[in-house]
Amino acid sequence: MKVIASSGRDDLARVYIVEFENGLQVECAESLQPPLPLEKKWVMLVSTLFGCPVGCSMCDAGAEYHGKLSAGQITDQIEMMIRRRFPDMEVPSAQFKVQFARMGEPALNLSVIDVLKDLPDRIDAPGFMPSISTVAPNETDTFFRNLLEVKNDLYSGGNFQLQFSLHTTDPVLRRVIIPVNTWSMEEIGSYGRAFYSPGDRKVTLNFALAKGSPLDPQVLLKHFNPDFFLIKITPLNPTYRAQENNLVSHIDPASTDLRNDLVEEIKNAGYDVILSIGEQEENRIGSNCGQYLRAHVDSGNAMENGYTYPIGKLVE
Repeated sequence: MKVIASSGRDDLARVYIVEFENGLQVECAESLQPPLPLEKKWVMLVSTLFGCPVGCSMCDAGAEYHGKLSAGQITDQIEMMIRRRFPDMEVPSAQFKVQFARMGEPALNLSVIDVLKDLPDRIDAPGFMPSISTVAPNETDTFFRNLLEVKNDLYSGGNFQLQFSLHTTDPVLRRVIIPVNTWSMEEIGSYGRAFYSPGDRKVTLNFALAKGSPLDPQVLLKHFNPDFFLIKITPLNPTYRAQENNLVSHIDPASTDLRNDLVEEIKNAGYDVILSIGEQEENRIGSNCGQYLRAHVDSGNAMENGYTYPIGKLVE
């Protein structure tokens, strides 16, 4: 694997375009969360597929699909980013989160399970916490059965984060946003109850919420027990796919006011709610969820609020 280009800055976020021996390229990214220093929190996002067959309506990473990365190719991304900062492979960050969420639906690749089993022996990182973000495609029962086993064996007690991306409680609109067959909300609710054990982090239900996309607390309560699930609401990040599909963020990403009537309504239904508004500079770097540098390069078009950083060879 070799890094062929990069965008960003080391004190906030950086995206890497990497190429493997087969000539196929993916991206991986790392970010900090100011004002927290690297010693407090460090986040990585790695790709699990060459492209993605899902094609969510706001995601630039849903390009042509060319197959699955091997466990070694996934691990290579992680180790490359660690070695840039910590050549001895000892990560001092109190929270070191690795998200399998840059390009590709992780539940479609069983090699992700192998990586989860292997990583604790490959890196010295007391704060290591893996994170799986998934739309829960159909016919992935084996993946989720194995995921439950590896979580219980290696990452219990709050050391694992599982997130289901729903984006709306309207099942018809959910199929438009996520245009593949997925588990129903009832099936996700049932799995989440089995996945959660006392001391674990609650299972996250993620809503990158567009205007006109319902988020109904009564529908949530029907399927998702607040004892096992929490709700995360994020803005829609600036992507070409969101523009093409005329999607406008329900949450103003530039707002510093975290008061929100919808958030209060969901809290009143008994849920823990995270209103997650990240650094806007990451949108300009292209490191936020749903963004993909290759989509920007291929488009040839400028975007006012995203992908404004230069993309060039990495200078060490």
